Amino acid sequence: MKKLVMIMIILASTVLVAGAQNVADDRQGTGKPATPSDIDGAWLGTLDTGLMKLRIVFHITTIKDGLTATMDSLDQGAKGLPVTSVTRDGTSLKMELKQMAGKFEGKIAQDLTTIDGTWTQSGNALPLVLKRVKDAAELERRRPQNPVKPYPYRDEEVSYLNPSAGIKLAATLTIPPGKGPFPAVFLITGSGPQDRDEAIMGHRPFLVLSDYLTRHGIVVLRADDRGVAKSGGKFSTGTTADFATDAEAGVAYLKQRPEVNPHKIGLVGHSEGGIIAPMVAARNSDVAFIVMLAGAGVPGDQILIAQSRLIAEAAGKSAAEAEKLSNEQGEVLALVKNEKDAAALDRELREKLAGKVPEAQMGAQIEALTSPWLRFFLAYDPAVDLRKVRCPVLALNGEKDLQVLPTMNLPAIRQALQAGGNQHFEIDELPGLNHLFQTARTGAPSEYAEIEETMSPVALEKMAGWILKQ
Repeated sequence: MKKLVMIMIILASTVLVAGAQNVADDRQGTGKPATPSDIDGAWLGTLDTGLMKLRIVFHITTIKDGLTATMDSLDQGAKGLPVTSVTRDGTSLKMELKQMAGKFEGKIAQDLTTIDGTWTQSGNALPLVLKRVKDAAELERRRPQNPVKPYPYRDEEVSYLNPSAGIKLAATLTIPPGKGPFPAVFLITGSGPQDRDEAIMGHRPFLVLSDYLTRHGIVVLRADDRGVAKSGGKFSTGTTADFATDAEAGVAYLKQRPEVNPHKIGLVGHSEGGIIAPMVAARNSDVAFIVMLAGAGVPGDQILIAQSRLIAEAAGKSAAEAEKLSNEQGEVLALVKNEKDAAALDRELREKLAGKVPEAQMGAQIEALTSPWLRFFLAYDPAVDLRKVRCPVLALNGEKDLQVLPTMNLPAIRQALQAGGNQHFEIDELPGLNHLFQTARTGAPSEYAEIEETMSPVALEKMAGWILKQ
């Protein structure tokens, strides 16, 4: 997951099918085509992990040497994942993806319309029924808010340097029609490697947001995270503090643009971006205002512990089971936060996770838990920087947000701003909205992909109106 990454230790039965990187260049099946078999084509199925539903597509092709295939994880934005081997024995079909320790085994129906089987990855097994795709439209989710070119404004591919990190960042700048200069915002993505559109589960929230704001007279800059898509640098070694310097580089770039009023440049941050925005504003007088979308007001360990309990309940766990999982999560995170000796931490984590995490996943789990990003995130208290913010602040949360609990974070944000003497802030909990600011039924991450709405018009209007007042 993205947006304040859910470190839902395998206790919660999370299955990560693939990362969000598009690996189409690694596609298999480049051999000489041959007469198609009776199962050639696209096969679509849905994995229900308990936490979310992920649509999986296998593209099967016959070549001279036999069957070959690639796999797409549609809702994770991963396409062209190479299938290492495809083996068919009568009605039995097996497809392996060694690079991600995954395999599908199933039985081909007599009428050749379904393949009923099981997806296994790193010791976790889930039922998966593949159905033959007859119409490519089946693979597309309706996303009615995505803007369609030609836009009634200019959009430019741009790049700029972050001198402190020595990296070049790639971005899109959208500029309203008219003379200007205009107010401007830099959009800051949530956690995990994100492209400039903050693409998640088939949605492109920052594309929709930038389009809306630009149509309302605001210049918008949105960038690929370092190490993602067209931006340089390495994402995996960065912390929230490092990503804050990338945001500062975005502000510096906006100041140089003649279309931008240099005294009216703000930050709009979502999730982890809502932590970065006040971090930057606290030390940079060039920031005229900030918008925190599902931003945190308490340290990361409190965020993740509450998150694990709420999402476990949303996935069908009883209150007692969810509380048990949350407590176990808290014990693991406390080790990560407090143990300074790397060797001791590795040993203690292995002991704590033994029997709960498959041995095949132990190394990857410990690597994730001991990453520079997570260790910083667990210990960082956003209230420290919030107390230093002097510019106007708009803090919004969805009432149904299960990843950044509004009842935990909005009061803490308010208290920190008041303690610092900031009298120019507005804090709102928006009814019926989830972590992505979609109109939701339960707020569970499993709904994100299924909801057609990318971002509620209520949230969009609230942001644009508030920004223009500044």
